[in-house]
Amino acid sequence: MKILILTSSVNNSGGTERVGSMLANGLSEVGYEVLLASIADGDMPFFHINKEVKLLSLMSFPKCKLCRIPNTIYKLRKLLKKECIDTLIVVDTLCIQFTLLAVLGLPVKHICWEHFGFSNNIDKPQRRFARQLAARYCDSVVTLTEKDKHHWLKGTQHKSQITAISNYCPFPPQSFDKKEDTKVVLAVGSLTHIKGFDMLLKAWIKINSTMSDWKLVIVGEGEDRPKMTEFIDNNNLIDSVELVGRAVDMSNHYKRAEIFCLSSRFEGFGMVLIEALAFGLPIVSFDCDTGPAEILEGTGSILVPKNDIDELASALIELMNNKEDRKIIGLQGKEKSKKYQPKEIIGQWIGLLEKSD
Repeated sequence: MKILILTSSVNNSGGTERVGSMLANGLSEVGYEVLLASIADGDMPFFHINKEVKLLSLMSFPKCKLCRIPNTIYKLRKLLKKECIDTLIVVDTLCIQFTLLAVLGLPVKHICWEHFGFSNNIDKPQRRFARQLAARYCDSVVTLTEKDKHHWLKGTQHKSQITAISNYCPFPPQSFDKKEDTKVVLAVGSLTHIKGFDMLLKAWIKINSTMSDWKLVIVGEGEDRPKMTEFIDNNNLIDSVELVGRAVDMSNHYKRAEIFCLSSRFEGFGMVLIEALAFGLPIVSFDCDTGPAEILEGTGSILVPKNDIDELASALIELMNNKEDRKIIGLQGKEKSKKYQPKEIIGQWIGLLEKSD
């Protein structure tokens, strides 16, 4: 079987680019012939791509804006025919505007892979419309959680098969000796409004007043860095908060931490949560609509009401003060992380790809 995975770009460092690259690698490793195509930039992938995966870029942005969509459709259809593609996996629902017409009349299985929670971007007409089209006309829609699958079934006029397949963890359950408490709380994500670091920093003011020997380390980059830096300066948090920036290799940050915190307003899944579980980190997370509750079930990690800054601070302080709880929760998290290992998740993708219509 020959598979084309289509994404907006592989040059960016975002979550969709990461998991798209991971899926391409994973499917190539079990014997599929995989092409990874970008609508725009595809010449300098941020994440590792196996040499067996063929990288392509449509680069379909002529000066005339009105020509961009038909030009992209034309180039994609030409590619599907030339490469004799059997299955097209679309990484972003917004790309449906290109792919539906590109596959029309071709013997290509069309799969839409949703990475955002159904309640996220629901106020944006373009994405709402794209989801309705995907549910009605794609052969399959893949969501990242069972809860989001339920939202799709309830909120769309679906004719396609809708199934939930989690992202898989790039790290196996880790075994390493931490010689001493590092007193580090780790948070990871793009520095944008959706990740809620503004709320985490407000919580940290309360935490720092009673747990001044602990440090908050935030890994990621984004448009909110200037605002966050100003907040840190104005609230005397310079010595207790570190903005690391972008990191390609996250393992050292996970190994160094004692606790992981997720402060997102929305999550489609929460890739960083399954990574933190693999490193045995107890987690404190906002209970946003999709992702955390499903991932953390049975681990003992702490869910706090969405956007409740005081509860977030209290839960973190509680874990900071209880080393034994951190150890027990960490062991349970490692066990849960086995569910998200590549063999398990790629097996589910194989089942979907090989299923007869």
